Amino acid sequence: MTTDPITADPDLRKVLRDILDGDLHGRLDQSTTGVTLDVALWEQLSELGFTAFTAPEAHGGAGAGWLEAAALLGESAAAARHLPLAESDLLAHWLLREVGLPPADPMTARTVAIVEPNGTAVGVPWLGRLPVVIAARRQDGTLAVAELTADELADHAMMTAVPTLSGQPLGDLTFTTDVPEATVLDAGTGGTLLDQLALRGALARAVQIAASLDKAVDLCVEHASVRAQFGRPLAKFQAVQQLVADAAAEAALARAAVDAAVLDAAATDLIGPASATLVAAARSCAGHATSVVVRNAHQVHGAIGTTQEHPLQLFTQAALDWRGEFGTTRSWDRFLGEAVRTGPAALWNAVVGAPIPDATAVLPGIGRRR
Repeated sequence: MTTDPITADPDLRKVLRDILDGDLHGRLDQSTTGVTLDVALWEQLSELGFTAFTAPEAHGGAGAGWLEAAALLGESAAAARHLPLAESDLLAHWLLREVGLPPADPMTARTVAIVEPNGTAVGVPWLGRLPVVIAARRQDGTLAVAELTADELADHAMMTAVPTLSGQPLGDLTFTTDVPEATVLDAGTGGTLLDQLALRGALARAVQIAASLDKAVDLCVEHASVRAQFGRPLAKFQAVQQLVADAAAEAALARAAVDAAVLDAAATDLIGPASATLVAAARSCAGHATSVVVRNAHQVHGAIGTTQEHPLQLFTQAALDWRGEFGTTRSWDRFLGEAVRTGPAALWNAVVGAPIPDATAVLPGIGRRR
């Protein structure tokens, strides 16, 4: 299988693979020891412009678009290099620019916490592991956005770590005071920004899931080809062939849906009339594909595939974590279901990726819900 969308720049992907590829065995214990920020790799990527990839050149970025960003996210996921690339560049930097506060140092790693009116933020990626958090709090019909250092955040909020299968950092946040020194936006502007932020985060996770599933299928093909039982390779057994074929089909479906959403994002920056539908379809397909690919991949590998010493878990556990962030598979399914109930043409429009007239379905919220 391949993780390359048809529009990817081969030279860019080669550069990314040269940087990100490496011996997976050095990362096999991530699920138990936890993922930490690889400072040396982050600095290397920063020097090459990849940590502020989509930021405009005027703001210290590379001025890349969604196609290039998807290539970066996909290659990092396929190499099991867990870095806050989406959180920092596609979410935090973007939000700061949208509220008129472009970061002075776009290379510094950041994450975003969407704070509810009660002062809580659920499922904040990389919470407690990065130097800066962008807090966006809904309150009294407004949205208050502030950039907080780790020390400032500790003075105003309490953090609770949330365990993950893959060891990637995740946490809940509870503010004990108002967000300090915040830029306040009205409800209309703030709501629009949060919807866009939800779509950006959801699509980023879909890209990462698709790349991880492709890698899991590749490992299945390799294992079934070289592993022998009863005097012949596993790939010669019809039951194993069926497991691999089903996994490959689901991964390909997820890839097709994700690529369609990425192409739309590249053309519209996720504000097009069909953007929400395409992202929802990508997340739904990727979420359901994860169930099949993870199950079949571990069945193909047998006992060795369940051990920490085998790299399969680096990809299956990450995919399981990611499908629960920025909306769950169930919440995106519900969004699609509510959207297509609006009229006779709605279902067909959803199938072909066209705008759904009179759709009023509410986007799944930002945060992780099990």
